[in-house]
Amino acid sequence: MMTKTKSAKALPLNEIIAGDCIEVMNSLPAESVDLIFADPPYNLQLRGDLHRPDNSKVDAVDDAWDQFDSFKVYDKFTRAWLKAARRLLKPNGAIWVIGSYHNIFRVGTALQDAGFWILNDVVWRKSNPMPNFRGKRFTNAHETMIWAGKDEASKYTFNYEALKALNDGIQMRSDWVLPICTGHERLKNDEGDKAHPTQKPESLLHRLLVGSTNPGDVVLDPFFGTGTTGAVAKMLGREFIGIEREEEYRKVAAKRIASVRKFDRDALAVSTSKRAEPRVPFGQLVERGMLRPGEQLYSMNNRHKAKVRADGTLIGDDVKGSIHQVGAHLEGAPSCNGWTYWCFKREGKTVPIDVLRQQIRSEMHD
Repeated sequence: MMTKTKSAKALPLNEIIAGDCIEVMNSLPAESVDLIFADPPYNLQLRGDLHRPDNSKVDAVDDAWDQFDSFKVYDKFTRAWLKAARRLLKPNGAIWVIGSYHNIFRVGTALQDAGFWILNDVVWRKSNPMPNFRGKRFTNAHETMIWAGKDEASKYTFNYEALKALNDGIQMRSDWVLPICTGHERLKNDEGDKAHPTQKPESLLHRLLVGSTNPGDVVLDPFFGTGTTGAVAKMLGREFIGIEREEEYRKVAAKRIASVRKFDRDALAVSTSKRAEPRVPFGQLVERGMLRPGEQLYSMNNRHKAKVRADGTLIGDDVKGSIHQVGAHLEGAPSCNGWTYWCFKREGKTVPIDVLRQQIRSEMHD
């Protein structure tokens, strides 16, 4: 993994670029990125040190990069980097921005003002949050992510079936319960301290990238930090571009990503929506001899039957038409999915015709 300076001539895939995120983004080719994940400064507005009940000091976010003189200055910065980010997104690109109550509402307004189209806000609920030591407020146990398309017409990527599979067969909700970085995942510097105060867990980026990108997509992180986005992107077969102005973070990120191994091709495949699979006309089964003209098909409930015709239609006692039309007529229903309704018989066994469709689809992928 190399750390390189910015270049306006080529897209620096799988590189960590040193420099100011706005300047670097403005130097990259327009409409060249599929997804942006942004973890901008939170502008925490801390007033003095924070201590635990035993008087030990809390390692809070008090770095210079999180310091802004006023909300006005922070808003100007937010509008500038969002403008640069939107220029880089492809027409069907999307952006994720994460923040806390200190900044996410201001960022959300700036997103809409810039022309982005908000798709969801997702709450990352921390299963192991840092406790509230002063006892004067609720324990801050979540952060908010905003997912937005480049504009209202963007045909963004959403791998619904893959997220459903991740969630044990239940559709993924907009509240994600995941732990913060602890133990072996929390990166340390040479002094043994946390390498970055707001390091995000790989589980968060895994879910996000599986859900809203495909293998080979280009993912940009303009606030790269210690490289969680790059590490997970590499594992999942996505290309990444990282921008980070702090040399210390770049070194940690480069070392981290160099040790990451990409998953093999089979492991990168995810569950897809049936609507996204290649269309196979029923007539193709007849053309290829998988079903013969005159062969009998049987309804799944075994109440009805129809014959296959040479042109890929069916004929029943008083109806003819497509596999869907004939099934709907026989059931007295407004519609019918003929692929799951009809079966054929082989060696005394009843087999759904969809098995033949899947066989053709598998050949298309080979």
